[in-house]
Amino acid sequence: MKKQELLEKIKEILVKNHLSLSCAESCTGGLVSSYLTDIAGASEFIFQNFVTYSNDAKIKFLNVKKETLEKYGAVSSQTAYEMSEGLLKMADCSIATTGILGPTGGSVEKPIGLVYISLGYKNKIKVIKYISKKASTKDRHKIKKDIVKFALNELFLFLKNTLN
Repeated sequence: MKKQELLEKIKEILVKNHLSLSCAESCTGGLVSSYLTDIAGASEFIFQNFVTYSNDAKIKFLNVKKETLEKYGAVSSQTAYEMSEGLLKMADCSIATTGILGPTGGSVEKPIGLVYISLGYKNKIKVIKYISKKASTKDRHKIKKDIVKFALNELFLFLKNTLN
């Protein structure tokens, strides 16, 4: 599905159901938010978005527990889960991303291109682990765009399956 069509479908589901969406982004640096606000009428469903790149920002704005960050790291399913938990105190739906874009910083356990995406609605949170198909390029921009495309598609599927 093309980007514009995907964004319109996300908007349609949220507006039809009178739901708000908030985003928290670490590795994607606001690109999810940027794409979502590329469509006319985004103000009908976007509530509040954050770029919480640092651990301190995750703690301050999203109430991610310091213990979670210390035990599992910023790039973990547990952190992604808590990011959505924090967002759901503000909005009906959430999307959060935390990962490693590279070209440095990866490891065997957490390779470059790894991202955890959390999606939430009310008290339901789903975390998806994804490794970018563009990871081998070590090109941050290509990896970021691939992650955002994947994340928005997953958001659409999550909303469609949860709300329809």
